[in-house]
Amino acid sequence: MTAPHRDPRKPAKPLHGIRVLVGRARHQAGSLSTQLRKLGAEVLEIPFIEIRKPRSFKPLDTALKNLATYDWLILTSVNGVEAMWQRLAKLRCTKESLRHLRIAAIGPATKKAIEDRGTKVHVVPQEYVAESVVQSLRKLVKGKRVLLVRAKVARDVIPRELRAAGAQVDVYEAYETVVPKSSRTRLRAALRHTKSRPHVITFTSSSTVKNFVTLLGSAKGIRKGRARNLEGITLASIGPVTSATLRELRLGADVEAKQYTIPGLIKAVVDSTRPL
Repeated sequence: MTAPHRDPRKPAKPLHGIRVLVGRARHQAGSLSTQLRKLGAEVLEIPFIEIRKPRSFKPLDTALKNLATYDWLILTSVNGVEAMWQRLAKLRCTKESLRHLRIAAIGPATKKAIEDRGTKVHVVPQEYVAESVVQSLRKLVKGKRVLLVRAKVARDVIPRELRAAGAQVDVYEAYETVVPKSSRTRLRAALRHTKSRPHVITFTSSSTVKNFVTLLGSAKGIRKGRARNLEGITLASIGPVTSATLRELRLGADVEAKQYTIPGLIKAVVDSTRPL
């Protein structure tokens, strides 16, 4: 991607003149958007994903009422943390009910969300993907009972591999992700018009990629190669799992964060705009 011409009379900001489309869920877009704007980017927010409550909290509530029977708790996202603590409050469970647990979190954002609620995190994998969680816990969970709280639709790597390592793993849904249909018209219009067409589109999870394709409505065309209406746009991925989904859907990842975090994604976007 070639960065637009920058006016030398204005203070230099690395993303000045760059239009970035942020597709995070509406309530989570703020942090990424704010940081991009500070770097000079023009940010367009069109959510590719919407967070909803599961059909029933009854299974999760039952598990939370029986926390004393678990040895480990694994949380894979900030959304999972928020949903779980809401249920704990609803059930009038105090943080004392978590003190005996060893807790694992994917990534610094999830870790911070847990610690902000006064609970210690014992394991954070070196890389913020499911495979690294498994690598970190494989030797620690044999014969242990593990509670995994996550989204309704998520990869089965963690439960499958930890069970193979000798753990008893119970998986409960705290939330689900859906396609925000209201974004379809806005997305197509943004890609069609020169004044709103982004230079960069950011993807923060596999779900955002899949939902983007659904919103775009051009899955058949994408199977043969990148759709014409995406030509010249840099697709930026937060990490290898998201990049793999982009490749599976014939989009490809032009940019991938080296650190699988929002700051890492922003750095990758900035680096991609610098002249070689």
